[in-house]
This record gives sequence, C-alpha cells and structure tokens, in this order.
Amino acid sequence: MKHGLKQRKLNRTSSHRLALLKNLSISLIKHETITTTTEKAKELRPFIEKLVTKAKKDNLSNRKFILSKLFNNKEACQKLFSDISDQQKDRNGGYTRIIKKGNRFGDFAHTSIIQFVKN
Repeated sequence: MKHGLKQRKLNRTSSHRLALLKNLSISLIKHETITTTTEKAKELRPFIEKLVTKAKKDNLSNRKFILSKLFNNKEACQKLFSDISDQQKDRNGGYTRIIKKGNRFGDFAHTSIIQFVKN
C-alpha cells in the first residue's frame, strides 16, 4: 500500500535524495532559474518554498535553520534573506514556477525550468 508516501524516491537513497535537494536549492537561489528534470523540479518546489517562507521572517533561529538546510553555504543564505525574501514579501506562497521544456537529447528525460516568480 502507498498510504502516506508523498515524496518521489528519484531512484536514490534518502541521504542522497536530501543532498540532491539541498544542492538544487543552492543552485536555484544563486542563479534564480535552473533547468532540471521535471520530477526533480516537482520535488524541489516544496523544499525551497518552505525555506523562502522561513526567510521572510529574519531572525537568528531562522538563519540557523536555513544554514543547516543549505550545507552552511553563507552566500546562498545571505542572498535568500536579502534579495529573494524581499521580492516575495507580498506573496503568501507560490514562490516558484515550473515551465515544461521538452525532452533531453541524450536520454529523452522530461526537462523543466524552475524559477522564482517575479512580482
């Protein structure tokens, strides 16, 4: 039975999957738009939206929490708190958008662009 299974496994162990989400979120914060497979983008969306929601309220505990989720990457954390949280200040959710791009040439995987929504 599949009761309570909400995440995709992405053919990885749980630690590898968590590391993948952390690395994708760092890349998304730094570049504000990335191209990845559709399944990875759909898994990244709730992960990054929780971080943006925390970043909108700037205090020490939220900074420590987000630093722990981003492999202690200080420049990504700083950009999240200064730039991205200011852009998303008026939104109550839906900070990211997924645009389907097509299939990748090598393995024909479905690819998508995930990016932050601008006001």
